[in-house]
Amino acid sequence: MFSGSSSLYLVYAAAAICGIMIAEAAYLLVAQKADRREAINRRMKVSSKDMTQRDVLVQLRKERGLEEGRFSWLSFKSLKTLRIQSGVVMAMPKYLGITTIVSLVLCVLGAFKSGYYLYAALAFPFVSLLLPFMVLRRMRKKRHKLFGTQLPEALDLMTRGLKAGHPVPVALSMVGRELPDPIGTEFGLVADEITYGADMVTALSNMYERVGQEDLPLFITAVSIQTSTGGNLREILDGLSKVIRERGKLRRKIRAISAEGRASAYILTAVPCLLMGVLLTFMPDYYGEATQYDTTWKLLGFAAFWLGLGNFIMARMANFKF
Repeated sequence: MFSGSSSLYLVYAAAAICGIMIAEAAYLLVAQKADRREAINRRMKVSSKDMTQRDVLVQLRKERGLEEGRFSWLSFKSLKTLRIQSGVVMAMPKYLGITTIVSLVLCVLGAFKSGYYLYAALAFPFVSLLLPFMVLRRMRKKRHKLFGTQLPEALDLMTRGLKAGHPVPVALSMVGRELPDPIGTEFGLVADEITYGADMVTALSNMYERVGQEDLPLFITAVSIQTSTGGNLREILDGLSKVIRERGKLRRKIRAISAEGRASAYILTAVPCLLMGVLLTFMPDYYGEATQYDTTWKLLGFAAFWLGLGNFIMARMANFKF
């Protein structure tokens, strides 16, 4: 068979092959991570599917509901605006169908749990109408918060691009390539619209309609003034980035100061609801006879009204717009 020296050479060859395979695996892992970094936002992911820039722009606009389709009658204005600004890419009929099914399941569970089938049937239309708005408003609020956090970073990136000598559209496209969603795709759409004939002010105004974040008009106004009257846009964006960061710090400071008021509202709302839940669970007959009288339900209605009014007043006291 093999001699001692031949066996040693086989060991060396196997070790070399093993080292080559480990190096290749490490290279493939790094290359895969690099590919993931390239597709950092939704626009870059769509662009990686062998589509032209125009096709990417059209597809992203259709996903956001900016292109009217055959189900546009379902997209009445307020709900359509919420859907666009929340960043949802699901078709409106599908979204409304899912929320309607969820509302039906909640009402059916509530009816079986409480035994009040008529009230559950009457509540179903209101729940099915309110639920789509509530979900979209929550998603929009979360998206606005993330967009406001990313905006100073985007302005800094544009400032560095302008310092390097790039024009404004190229600086906008840099943000679309380098930053994640939501701001990466939004700035990328602005760059695409400018490429296909829209002027800069119109493209930025379209972005504000798609996003609706409260700091964005500062950026749009600065670019509009610079476009019409001239000036050093780099210095303007540098100062604007600092202003937006200071506004964010002030918001967080106000939220910390108003934490006591918000906690009071949560506690005052939760205590009666939890107390009623405990009584109904452990002593269901405690107020069993009282529920037979209409006066009981009227008093509960008045209590719910005053509780809601108190929460509204505390919410207005704890929220500041500036």
